[in-house]
Amino acid sequence: MTDWLTPEQRSRNMASIRSKGNKTTEARFVDLLRTSQISGWRRHTKLLGKPDFVFKKERLAVFVDGCFWHGCPRCYRLPEDNRLYWRKKVKLNRLRDRRNARGLRQRGWKVVRFWEHALERETGRNRVLLRLRQAISTT
Repeated sequence: MTDWLTPEQRSRNMASIRSKGNKTTEARFVDLLRTSQISGWRRHTKLLGKPDFVFKKERLAVFVDGCFWHGCPRCYRLPEDNRLYWRKKVKLNRLRDRRNARGLRQRGWKVVRFWEHALERETGRNRVLLRLRQAISTT
């Protein structure tokens, strides 16, 4: 299927769509934090890169990346339509992620990233908890 908009129109259209966050993934992470009795975190902070969760006292920024939007090596499948657009979009998302993480680290923050799929199964959640607890204790 071909795109009926010009590249400029498509770009304007996509730029006008504002993310509201991946609510189901973030809700799973909140659930995990609460059931594990991990406290001290905040959401929606005005920190570089807009981390999904921030542990201010520990200076820890946590990102829970959607497998599609951030190009998970395990889960990502390039859409059939408009392949050039999606290839570029995901590549730029990943570059932005690295730039933001580097900026946070330069400001003295520790950065931890988790993939969306890691929250789907018990074994993945256990690994996430282990990494998160290690990050919290080493800050």
